[in-house]
Amino acid sequence: FPSHDTQGQGIMGGFGWNVEKNPKGIRTLDDLFAPANKGKIVVLSEMRDTIGIILRAQGVNLSTVTENQFMNAVDFLAKKIADGWIRGVKGNEYAEDLTSGDAIAVIGWSGDMFILKSENEGKFDFAIPESGGTISGDNFMVPSTSTKAVEASKLINYYYDPVIAAKVAAYVNYVCPVIGAQEAMGQVDATLQKSEFIFPTQTTLSRLKIFRPLTDAEQTSFETAFQSAAGNA
Repeated sequence: FPSHDTQGQGIMGGFGWNVEKNPKGIRTLDDLFAPANKGKIVVLSEMRDTIGIILRAQGVNLSTVTENQFMNAVDFLAKKIADGWIRGVKGNEYAEDLTSGDAIAVIGWSGDMFILKSENEGKFDFAIPESGGTISGDNFMVPSTSTKAVEASKLINYYYDPVIAAKVAAYVNYVCPVIGAQEAMGQVDATLQKSEFIFPTQTTLSRLKIFRPLTDAEQTSFETAFQSAAGNA
């Protein structure tokens, strides 16, 4: 079963911001760490997105990132936290910080920012960094010990019906993986048929990269370093 409410969607990582406080937008790490944003920046607790975006800004290929490159990016993050630039390392609750004004710039997810933008009369916006963003998938999974694999398969098939997929995408505003959903979106919300948040073009997808698979040892080492920088270890 899905681990979050995005039902097997694709997740774009990039920059989000308060339009009033960042009228020129945020497209680079330098933009993110502009003096006016100091102390009001939040980054994602998802290691692959936050460190992935820092790595891309440092010119590192996420498909071949080495331990030394990763740790260099973690050091960059740790210094920004220690120096008071970053107020928090959070999950989806960074949206609350933006709404309250405690944060005005974030490394965040496209779907969250789309919803914030639509619910707050365009007060917030999102962009893929000039150096490139991240993309990941939120997957359906059936435990190997499950005695309900047939029922789970029916549920998965239900969500992969193009019309149902379009309805889910219109609700969560994350990248929809289902063939035919873009056409079906015409029945659900025609204004979203050309949304780059839901149906990114090949040009947009070319600017997004997947963080390479990690070995168990790397996962432990990388996550420990990241959590230590975040102040959780």
